[in-house]
Amino acid sequence: MMLSQCIWRSDCLIKTIRSDGYFGMYRGAAVNLTLVTPEKAIKLAANDFFRHMLSKDGKKLTLLKEMLAGCGAGTCQVIVTTPMEMLKIQLQDAGRLAAQQKLMGAQAVSSSPTGSSISSTSHATSSIGSQQTATQITKELLRSKGITGLYKGLGATLLRDVPFSIIYFPLFANLNKLGQKNADGKAPFYVSFISGCIAGSTAAVAVNPCDVIKTRLQSLQRGLNEDTYLGIVDCTRKIWRNEGAGAFLKGAYCRALVIAPLFGIAQVVYFLGIAETVLEMLSNRRY
Repeated sequence: MMLSQCIWRSDCLIKTIRSDGYFGMYRGAAVNLTLVTPEKAIKLAANDFFRHMLSKDGKKLTLLKEMLAGCGAGTCQVIVTTPMEMLKIQLQDAGRLAAQQKLMGAQAVSSSPTGSSISSTSHATSSIGSQQTATQITKELLRSKGITGLYKGLGATLLRDVPFSIIYFPLFANLNKLGQKNADGKAPFYVSFISGCIAGSTAAVAVNPCDVIKTRLQSLQRGLNEDTYLGIVDCTRKIWRNEGAGAFLKGAYCRALVIAPLFGIAQVVYFLGIAETVLEMLSNRRY
């Protein structure tokens, strides 16, 4: 099983680089860079807020209350997560579909008369040249569907992010406690980093089926023979019927590899108070 997954991931990497170049793997990175910081800030701050609200009686938070705080954090973050994911997926789909059309054009060259091959090739070339930027996609969505266009797939995003936070925050908090020398002290930074990595990767794999459904629903452009979906239930049913249960775990390994260091670093920055220190320095320089 693991061998077949490694072969599939290697094949995907090779084909992506071959068809779209090395930088094709970074399609949608600008959207991530712009919105991932406020997303993580909202998630971490909201979790702390809800934990504080739920512990006003002075008692230690129970596991249920930790999960409720995570639920609140996951609900708050979709304000940023949904449009970020929506734009990122459209940019990645543009590259994928352009590569598919390029391949079809190349096949037409080898199997069709000269006239039709030129037509197919020019069609593929024009499609590749017309790939949109994040700004263009945002403007088009706002023009055609309004602000709701950026929030297509909101229900599926909630379905992924709320369970993620319910799993992540209690798991991180309890792992991080293992490194505390006393009840009131902070754990060393490396303990927070490792705890963030373990909790992040565990939560990412656990909610991967929801991420697959969300991605399918937010994809506005369809390739050849790709299904269209009417909603979460319809999407789940079609994936199960056409691709089998294994389809819900596609990308789980890669997702865990990305999420682990991301949350490890985020937790270290947050717990060490680096952001607060930088803001204080900027404030002092201003005055």
